[in-house]
Amino acid sequence: MNLHLSHFSAALLFAVFASVVFGITQRNNTRDMVRYGLYCFAMFAGGVILAGWVMWVLRR
Repeated sequence: MNLHLSHFSAALLFAVFASVVFGITQRNNTRDMVRYGLYCFAMFAGGVILAGWVMWVLRR
């Protein structure tokens, strides 16, 4: 099996796993775990998109 990921999809995959770990380890009840995990995922994904735009602007 050969898996080919773009940089963006690899960053999103990392964001999913990191968010799951952060949600489980940083909050006590299930509702807060899910909410914090989704918050972390949004921050990771937003950071990746923002960093991509910044690099695009710097390249021009």
